[in-house]
Amino acid sequence: MKHGDFTSLAANYAQYRPGYSPFVLDAFCGLARDAGGKTCADVGAGTGICARLLAERGLRVIAVEPNDAMREEGEKANGTLDISWRKGSAEHTGLETASVDMVCMASSFHWPDFDLAVREFHRILRPGGLFMALWNTRRYESNPLLVEIENHLHTLVPELRRVSSGRSEFCATLTERLGERKEFVDVLYLEGRHTENQSPERYIGLWESVNDVRVQAGEELFRSFIDYIRERTADVPVIEAEYLTRAWIARRKD
Repeated sequence: MKHGDFTSLAANYAQYRPGYSPFVLDAFCGLARDAGGKTCADVGAGTGICARLLAERGLRVIAVEPNDAMREEGEKANGTLDISWRKGSAEHTGLETASVDMVCMASSFHWPDFDLAVREFHRILRPGGLFMALWNTRRYESNPLLVEIENHLHTLVPELRRVSSGRSEFCATLTERLGERKEFVDVLYLEGRHTENQSPERYIGLWESVNDVRVQAGEELFRSFIDYIRERTADVPVIEAEYLTRAWIARRKD
Protein backbone atom coordinates (compact mmCIF):
# COMPACT_ATOMS: atom_id res chain seq x y z
CA MET A 1 0.00 0.00 0.00
CA LYS A 2 1.25 3.49 -0.87
CA HIS A 3 0.69 6.74 0.99
CA GLY A 4 -2.55 8.32 -0.18
CA ASP A 5 -3.86 5.26 -2.06
CA PHE A 6 -7.26 4.33 -0.61
CA THR A 7 -8.31 1.91 -3.35
CA SER A 8 -8.40 -1.16 -1.10
CA LEU A 9 -9.76 0.85 1.84
CA ALA A 10 -12.73 2.48 0.07
CA ALA A 11 -15.46 0.17 1.44
CA ASN A 12 -14.29 0.56 5.05
CA TYR A 13 -13.85 4.30 4.53
CA ALA A 14 -17.43 4.66 3.30
CA GLN A 15 -18.93 2.49 6.03
CA TYR A 16 -17.05 3.54 9.16
CA ARG A 17 -15.52 7.02 8.91
CA PRO A 18 -16.98 9.70 11.22
CA GLY A 19 -18.46 13.03 10.20
CA TYR A 20 -17.43 16.58 11.11
CA SER A 21 -18.54 19.09 13.72
CA PRO A 22 -22.03 20.35 12.75
CA PHE A 23 -21.16 23.73 14.26
CA VAL A 24 -18.11 24.17 12.02
CA LEU A 25 -20.04 23.17 8.91
CA ASP A 26 -22.89 25.52 9.82
CA ALA A 27 -20.38 28.37 10.22
CA PHE A 28 -18.84 27.68 6.80
CA CYS A 29 -22.23 27.53 5.09
CA GLY A 30 -23.38 30.66 6.92
CA LEU A 31 -20.35 32.66 5.80
CA ALA A 32 -20.86 31.47 2.24
CA ARG A 33 -24.59 32.24 2.16
CA ASP A 34 -23.94 35.74 3.49
CA ALA A 35 -21.93 36.27 0.32
CA GLY A 36 -24.59 34.66 -1.89
CA GLY A 37 -22.85 31.30 -2.15
CA LYS A 38 -24.79 28.22 -3.28
CA THR A 39 -22.34 25.92 -5.05
CA CYS A 40 -19.44 24.08 -3.38
CA ALA A 41 -16.72 21.93 -4.92
CA ASP A 42 -15.71 19.22 -2.46
CA VAL A 43 -12.27 18.33 -3.79
CA GLY A 44 -10.63 15.09 -2.75
CA ALA A 45 -14.16 14.14 -1.75
CA GLY A 46 -13.33 10.51 -1.00
CA THR A 47 -16.57 8.64 -0.41
CA GLY A 48 -18.57 11.85 0.01
CA ILE A 49 -18.83 12.13 3.80
CA CYS A 50 -18.40 15.90 3.84
CA ALA A 51 -20.17 16.34 0.50
CA ARG A 52 -23.34 14.81 1.92
CA LEU A 53 -23.19 16.93 5.07
CA LEU A 54 -22.90 20.08 2.95
CA ALA A 55 -25.68 18.99 0.59
CA GLU A 56 -27.92 18.33 3.59
CA ARG A 57 -27.40 22.00 4.46
CA GLY A 58 -28.85 23.06 1.12
CA LEU A 59 -25.73 23.48 -0.99
CA ARG A 60 -25.30 22.20 -4.52
CA VAL A 61 -22.14 20.10 -4.29
CA ILE A 62 -19.73 19.03 -7.00
CA ALA A 63 -17.67 16.16 -5.60
CA VAL A 64 -14.25 15.83 -7.24
CA GLU A 65 -12.29 12.65 -6.50
CA PRO A 66 -9.35 11.05 -8.36
CA ASN A 67 -9.69 7.51 -6.96
CA ASP A 68 -12.22 5.40 -8.85
CA ALA A 69 -13.03 3.07 -5.95
CA MET A 70 -13.62 5.94 -3.52
CA ARG A 71 -15.73 7.84 -6.05
CA GLU A 72 -17.87 4.78 -6.77
CA GLU A 73 -18.59 4.30 -3.06
CA GLY A 74 -19.59 7.96 -2.84
CA GLU A 75 -21.94 7.75 -5.79
CA LYS A 76 -23.72 4.78 -4.19
CA ALA A 77 -24.50 6.83 -1.08
CA ASN A 78 -25.83 9.96 -2.82
CA GLY A 79 -29.51 9.20 -2.40
CA THR A 80 -31.59 12.22 -3.38
CA LEU A 81 -28.98 14.79 -2.35
CA ASP A 82 -27.84 17.41 -4.86
CA ILE A 83 -24.33 16.04 -5.45
CA SER A 84 -22.71 15.52 -8.83
CA TRP A 85 -19.51 13.46 -9.09
CA ARG A 86 -16.57 13.80 -11.42
CA LYS A 87 -13.04 12.55 -11.69
CA GLY A 88 -10.35 15.10 -10.95
CA SER A 89 -7.70 16.17 -8.48
CA ALA A 90 -6.91 19.24 -6.38
CA GLU A 91 -4.27 20.26 -8.90
CA HIS A 92 -6.58 19.66 -11.90
CA THR A 93 -10.25 19.71 -10.91
CA GLY A 94 -11.58 19.93 -14.45
CA LEU A 95 -14.02 22.63 -13.33
CA GLU A 96 -14.55 25.84 -15.25
CA THR A 97 -12.94 29.12 -14.20
CA ALA A 98 -14.98 31.10 -11.62
CA SER A 99 -17.64 28.38 -11.52
CA VAL A 100 -18.11 27.76 -7.76
CA ASP A 101 -18.74 29.85 -4.65
CA MET A 102 -16.91 27.52 -2.25
CA VAL A 103 -14.19 24.90 -2.30
CA CYS A 104 -13.49 22.49 0.52
CA MET A 105 -11.06 19.68 1.17
CA ALA A 106 -12.08 17.42 4.03
CA SER A 107 -9.24 15.34 5.53
CA SER A 108 -7.38 15.53 2.23
CA PHE A 109 -5.57 18.88 1.76
CA HIS A 110 -2.30 17.31 2.95
CA TRP A 111 -2.12 15.01 -0.09
CA PRO A 112 -1.90 17.34 -3.17
CA ASP A 113 0.86 19.71 -4.24
CA PHE A 114 0.12 22.75 -2.07
CA ASP A 115 1.08 25.46 -4.58
CA LEU A 116 -0.74 23.89 -7.52
CA ALA A 117 -3.86 23.24 -5.45
CA VAL A 118 -4.02 26.81 -4.13
CA ARG A 119 -3.71 28.22 -7.64
CA GLU A 120 -6.38 25.85 -8.93
CA PHE A 121 -8.81 26.80 -6.16
CA HIS A 122 -8.26 30.50 -6.88
CA ARG A 123 -9.04 29.81 -10.53
CA ILE A 124 -12.33 27.94 -10.00
CA LEU A 125 -13.65 30.20 -7.21
CA ARG A 126 -15.80 33.21 -8.02
CA PRO A 127 -14.69 36.60 -6.63
CA GLY A 128 -15.06 36.59 -2.84
CA GLY A 129 -15.45 32.80 -2.75
CA LEU A 130 -14.36 30.71 0.22
CA PHE A 131 -11.92 27.83 0.61
CA MET A 132 -12.05 25.52 3.63
CA ALA A 133 -9.61 22.79 4.66
CA LEU A 134 -10.76 20.68 7.59
CA TRP A 135 -9.87 17.51 9.48
CA ASN A 136 -11.77 15.47 12.09
CA THR A 137 -9.14 14.49 14.65
CA ARG A 138 -9.80 11.89 17.36
CA ARG A 139 -9.47 13.34 20.86
CA TYR A 140 -8.44 10.02 22.37
CA GLU A 141 -7.19 11.79 25.53
CA SER A 142 -10.76 12.05 26.83
CA ASN A 143 -11.19 8.24 27.02
CA PRO A 144 -8.72 6.08 29.04
CA LEU A 145 -9.37 3.05 26.82
CA LEU A 146 -8.45 5.00 23.70
CA VAL A 147 -5.34 6.38 25.41
CA GLU A 148 -4.27 2.80 26.12
CA ILE A 149 -4.84 1.79 22.48
CA GLU A 150 -2.97 4.83 21.17
CA ASN A 151 -0.03 4.13 23.49
CA HIS A 152 0.10 0.54 22.28
CA LEU A 153 0.26 1.75 18.68
CA HIS A 154 3.25 3.96 19.47
CA THR A 155 4.92 1.06 21.24
CA LEU A 156 4.56 -1.00 18.06
CA VAL A 157 5.59 1.87 15.76
CA PRO A 158 7.83 4.21 17.81
CA GLU A 159 8.68 6.46 14.85
CA LEU A 160 5.06 6.91 13.75
CA ARG A 161 4.30 10.35 12.31
CA ARG A 162 0.72 11.08 11.39
CA VAL A 163 0.25 12.46 7.89
CA SER A 164 -3.52 12.51 7.40
CA SER A 165 -4.50 14.03 10.71
CA GLY A 166 -5.38 17.39 12.20
CA ARG A 167 -2.42 16.79 14.50
CA SER A 168 0.06 16.61 11.63
CA GLU A 169 2.99 18.94 10.95
CA PHE A 170 1.11 20.09 7.85
CA CYS A 171 -1.67 21.57 10.00
CA ALA A 172 0.76 23.14 12.48
CA THR A 173 1.78 25.83 9.98
CA LEU A 174 -1.33 26.02 7.81
CA THR A 175 -2.57 29.39 9.09
CA GLU A 176 0.73 31.02 8.20
CA ARG A 177 1.04 29.27 4.84
CA LEU A 178 -2.44 30.30 3.73
CA GLY A 179 -1.91 33.82 5.06
CA GLU A 180 1.21 34.22 2.95
CA ARG A 181 -0.55 33.31 -0.29
CA LYS A 182 -1.42 36.05 -2.77
CA GLU A 183 -4.52 34.08 -3.79
CA PHE A 184 -6.27 34.37 -0.41
CA VAL A 185 -7.12 36.93 2.28
CA ASP A 186 -8.88 36.80 5.67
CA VAL A 187 -7.70 33.42 6.93
CA LEU A 188 -9.94 32.18 9.75
CA TYR A 189 -9.34 29.21 12.07
CA LEU A 190 -12.27 27.33 13.66
CA GLU A 191 -12.62 24.22 15.74
CA GLY A 192 -15.57 22.31 17.13
CA ARG A 193 -16.08 19.08 19.06
CA HIS A 194 -18.61 16.31 18.72
CA THR A 195 -18.93 12.83 20.23
CA GLU A 196 -19.92 9.58 18.56
CA ASN A 197 -20.87 6.34 20.33
CA GLN A 198 -19.28 3.55 18.31
CA SER A 199 -19.55 -0.21 18.44
CA PRO A 200 -16.24 -2.11 18.61
CA GLU A 201 -16.90 -3.23 15.03
CA ARG A 202 -17.12 0.35 13.84
CA TYR A 203 -14.12 1.46 15.88
CA ILE A 204 -12.01 -1.32 14.33
CA GLY A 205 -13.41 -0.49 10.89
CA LEU A 206 -12.23 3.08 11.34
CA TRP A 207 -8.68 1.90 11.96
CA GLU A 208 -8.95 -0.44 8.98
CA SER A 209 -9.71 2.59 6.78
CA VAL A 210 -6.58 4.51 7.83
CA ASN A 211 -3.84 4.76 5.22
CA ASP A 212 -0.84 6.49 6.81
CA VAL A 213 -0.64 4.29 9.93
CA ARG A 214 -0.90 1.14 7.85
CA VAL A 215 1.82 2.24 5.46
CA GLN A 216 4.24 3.20 8.24
CA ALA A 217 3.56 0.12 10.38
CA GLY A 218 3.65 -2.43 7.60
CA GLU A 219 1.01 -5.11 7.22
CA GLU A 220 2.32 -7.50 9.87
CA LEU A 221 2.52 -4.92 12.67
CA PHE A 222 -0.76 -3.35 11.59
CA ARG A 223 -2.55 -6.72 11.81
CA SER A 224 -1.05 -7.20 15.27
CA PHE A 225 -2.41 -3.79 16.28
CA ILE A 226 -5.91 -4.63 14.99
CA ASP A 227 -5.82 -7.96 16.87
CA TYR A 228 -4.91 -6.06 20.05
CA ILE A 229 -7.86 -3.67 19.60
CA ARG A 230 -10.23 -6.57 18.94
CA GLU A 231 -9.14 -8.33 22.12
CA ARG A 232 -9.15 -5.14 24.20
CA THR A 233 -12.67 -4.12 23.11
CA ALA A 234 -14.26 -7.58 23.10
CA ASP A 235 -16.34 -6.87 26.21
CA VAL A 236 -16.96 -3.18 25.54
CA PRO A 237 -20.51 -2.57 24.25
CA VAL A 238 -20.02 1.07 23.25
CA ILE A 239 -16.91 3.19 22.73
CA GLU A 240 -17.36 6.91 23.35
CA ALA A 241 -15.18 8.65 20.77
CA GLU A 242 -14.73 12.41 20.84
CA TYR A 243 -13.65 14.26 17.70
CA LEU A 244 -12.12 17.67 17.20
CA THR A 245 -12.88 19.24 13.83
CA ARG A 246 -10.14 21.70 12.90
CA ALA A 247 -10.96 24.03 9.99
CA TRP A 248 -9.16 26.77 8.10
CA ILE A 249 -11.28 29.11 5.98
CA ALA A 250 -9.79 31.63 3.55
CA ARG A 251 -11.44 34.13 1.21
CA ARG A 252 -10.42 34.39 -2.43
CA LYS A 253 -8.47 37.53 -3.18
CA ASP A 254 -9.96 39.28 -6.21
